[in-house]
Amino acid sequence: MASKMDFKTVQTDNENLEEIEEKIRKHRRRIIRRFAIAVIVIVTIGVCFQLWSALRTYSKYEVRSKTERQDSVAAKYTTFLGKLVEYNNDGIVYKDENDELIWNQSFEMSTPMVSICEGYLAIYDRGGTLIYIMTSSGMAKKIETTTPISTVCIANQGTVAVLMKEDTVRMYDRKGKELTNGEFYEEKGSFPVDIALSNDAQKLAVDMLDVTEGSVRSTVSFYNFGSVGQNEIDNNVGTYTYDDTFISEISYVASNRMIAIEDSGYIVFEGAQKPAPKREVKFKTEVQSVFYDNKYVGIVYSSPKKEGCWNIKVYDMAGKTVMENETTIAYDKIEFLDNNEICVRNTHDCELYTIHGIRKFSYTFDKDIYKILSGSDSQSYTFVFNGERDEVRLQ
Repeated sequence: MASKMDFKTVQTDNENLEEIEEKIRKHRRRIIRRFAIAVIVIVTIGVCFQLWSALRTYSKYEVRSKTERQDSVAAKYTTFLGKLVEYNNDGIVYKDENDELIWNQSFEMSTPMVSICEGYLAIYDRGGTLIYIMTSSGMAKKIETTTPISTVCIANQGTVAVLMKEDTVRMYDRKGKELTNGEFYEEKGSFPVDIALSNDAQKLAVDMLDVTEGSVRSTVSFYNFGSVGQNEIDNNVGTYTYDDTFISEISYVASNRMIAIEDSGYIVFEGAQKPAPKREVKFKTEVQSVFYDNKYVGIVYSSPKKEGCWNIKVYDMAGKTVMENETTIAYDKIEFLDNNEICVRNTHDCELYTIHGIRKFSYTFDKDIYKILSGSDSQSYTFVFNGERDEVRLQ
């Protein structure tokens, strides 16, 4: 027969109960303090690492992989969906991170140019009549125009806007169907210089130049092909004229933002349906070069203090100066990389600057360099030389 266990009852007075509760509270506070200290230490280490990475400079690099180039000097490079695109007069090639071929497309073009928007790429022959619309899978459509092409812009669903040499603008969908066809003449002596197409293909901007009566005047007109524009004459939702100004280039840098590069500054237009000028930034000195991406506008001008030295200045879209530095490189090319760093280079010399103004990398190569592409992290880059392409890591 199983025995029964005896149970005893322990009585605790109020004083002992309060002492136990106080010990529990102290223990909880110690745990919270330790947790808070651990979080602060982790965050501090992370901030210090980011600061160290942002301020770190490099003077050499390690080659991780090397690929021989069989193409001509005329080959050009860009990135599409994070992977490398190489193109020349004879075709375009798309490769993955391991240099494995994804697709290639052959053609004959005298002056191949590229326009990219998200998952679509258009390569066209400036001065010719061919346009190829490409995706990550290959060619989506080949379009052949009846008149020579000046400029092509592509949207994120494959629609292309085409400025023709004959001063007309046409739009085609990704299947090659013509959507619009319009001529742009304000008056005698006026002609289109550039076009810009919004990411959703709903808004088209046309940059016109008027050189009548010995003066220069630029006009930017916006056309909306959605429901808003249907209520306007010729879908025109705004026209803005700038006297004594030459606007050389326009570009949509966001779905509701377009910039216009003029001879002495830049203009930012904003608006989801009816874009209007938001701000105009004037450069305070004569500019040698202007470059931009979807966040910043950079300029280069001769240093007033040092001969053979050039100042680099970068503005954000609000017109605020975010970076200033100087270079002594007699550069052939200055541009933003995909990681928003500034690359200054000529045939043998290269400098990389962060958007915070740090000269991150400076190097003189013993062979001709044609292109630099940023990689997957802050130390990885692709260097394209005469005869080879190197995947490198800065040291």
